[in-house]
Amino acid sequence: MRAVNIRNLHGHVTQELGVRIVNGTLRPGEALPREEILAEQMAISRTVLREAIRVLSAKGLIEARPKVGTRVREERYWHQLDADVLAWRCASMPTADFIQKLVEMREIIEPAAAAHAASRRTAEQFENLQNAYLAMEAAQNIDEWTDADLAFHDAVLKATNNELMISLFSVVESALATYFALSARKSSDFKYSLPYHRKVFEAIQRRQPEPARRAMQQMILDSHANMSDKRRIRKAT
Repeated sequence: MRAVNIRNLHGHVTQELGVRIVNGTLRPGEALPREEILAEQMAISRTVLREAIRVLSAKGLIEARPKVGTRVREERYWHQLDADVLAWRCASMPTADFIQKLVEMREIIEPAAAAHAASRRTAEQFENLQNAYLAMEAAQNIDEWTDADLAFHDAVLKATNNELMISLFSVVESALATYFALSARKSSDFKYSLPYHRKVFEAIQRRQPEPARRAMQQMILDSHANMSDKRRIRKAT
């Protein structure tokens, strides 16, 4: 039990310091307080603090040098696709710039994933996609919608049968969950994008790569327009 508690404490301290860095409370170039002072401020042992520092250093957020101390690194050194770093950015409420970058990443990855899924999916993978789509149809609130939406996009990536593509979902899951929830709340109807999901679903069902690619691209563009208040109410065609 003690070992579990220590691991939890390591995680808590790592998260607290990580969030401070990501949200700008601790700025690039800024030195962290000396080890004994920071440990006292956070009411933790130096051992726990050192472990948190080690983890944050591995994520590229800080750099420790002899006689210089521990400093926050510039954002360009951060491991932006690290699951924790993404989660901390989402917890700080994504900025317009971060949303734009996430959209750009989706535009590069997801249309190609939909096309590959249409040509490579197995019967079992399609069943998972269908279950996710039906859950979106049945969603009664934004939380249910977001869970089903995540499951849908996860199913598309898994249907590519590309291990590298599949691994991307676990990395960006927290960022996508925040994005999907924000997008749903921006619209008077949180199911506004369901017709686009149906187009993707049907194209994958029919094993039509190019229609699947186009439908996914349209979905992403419409979602971005919704987030930017530039979306006009229309049905997917």
